[in-house]
Amino acid sequence: MMKKKSATDWKRLASAKDEQIDTSEMPELAGDFFERAELHVPPKQAVTMRLDADVLSWFKEQGQGYQTRINKLLRAYMMAQQRRQP
Repeated sequence: MMKKKSATDWKRLASAKDEQIDTSEMPELAGDFFERAELHVPPKQAVTMRLDADVLSWFKEQGQGYQTRINKLLRAYMMAQQRRQP
């Protein structure tokens, strides 16, 4: 499967100064936004899981946070499956 190429000029965007970026369609957040904001983090549950040794080793080689990366990968798979369901 071939990835679709983005039409965004990422190099130009990365080198643009803040004042050069048109933000007229997305107004800045009011000062009290973050005072009222609430963080909702899904609860974690400890599990025992059997993984292939080479798979676990590869994730651990990526450094600290490997369990979080595994969780993100599983979540992405879950969400993709949920989108496919009628």
